[in-house]
Order: sequence, then structure tokens, then C-alpha cells
Amino acid sequence: MNMLKVGDKAPNFTSTNQNGDEVKLSDFAGKKLVVFFYPKASTPGCTTEACNLRDHYQTFLAQGYEVVGVSADSVKRQFNFANKNELPFSLLADEDKEIINAFGVWGPKKFMGKEYDGIHRTTFVIDENGVIIEVIAKVKTKEHTAQILK
Repeated sequence: MNMLKVGDKAPNFTSTNQNGDEVKLSDFAGKKLVVFFYPKASTPGCTTEACNLRDHYQTFLAQGYEVVGVSADSVKRQFNFANKNELPFSLLADEDKEIINAFGVWGPKKFMGKEYDGIHRTTFVIDENGVIIEVIAKVKTKEHTAQILK
């Protein structure tokens, strides 16, 4: 796993969001962008994290940020997750893990003594020029907005 770090240029990406719309990095040129990677839609930790960001979404917008979530879930699963939790931002369906691998957040994980490969819950803050200005690898799902906007 070779995770991107502060100072790296964010990789270009194009994907489909929960509404079937194409979303690409260049759509956010000139804006600050929060890209949060989460393991699986509709699981407790991912729901807590996404709802924390949802509850503060207007604050993000007021400070010039856009927010995008990414997981390996299907468009349909992302749609159900966004719809059920009234998420106002795009959730990208990265089933082929192109974006996940480009940011370097796929790798070995441990859960209850078992080791497997999966998405590491990580958030990248990208500036107006497409440069990563912060990487949050120890995400606190209940306080994630505070971690980003500190």
C-alpha cells in the first residue's frame, strides 16, 4: 500500500456517483475538496462518518469545500446509502478500485484476528490547485468534521 501524502498532486479520476452522474477531479478545479474513503456503505462506522459530514455540510460549503465519498460499492448500494441517510454529496462507486488504488488506501487489514485486504478509512483534503494538503488516516467517525475543519 503506497498511500499518497501531503504535497502530492491528487490523481485524476472519473467515476459514477449514486445518481449515475459522472464525477471527475477536474469538476472541482479551483475549489477545496474533501475526499473520504470508507470501507462499506450502510455499515455502522461508515454511516456515522457520512452522517457527521452531512450534518456539517453547509459549514464545508461556507468554507469553500466540496465533499466526495468513495468506496468499492455499486452505484445501487451508494444510492440506497445516500438516500436512506439524506447525504447531500456525491458517493462514488469505485467497484474496479481505480480511485482507491490511485490514492493508495487499499491494503491489508485486521479484524477480530483475521487478516484480509480492504479499504483503509482515510480522508484527503485537496486544495484549489489539486494538491493534497492533509491526510487523515486515523478517522474518528463521530468527530470527523472537527478533524477536517480544525
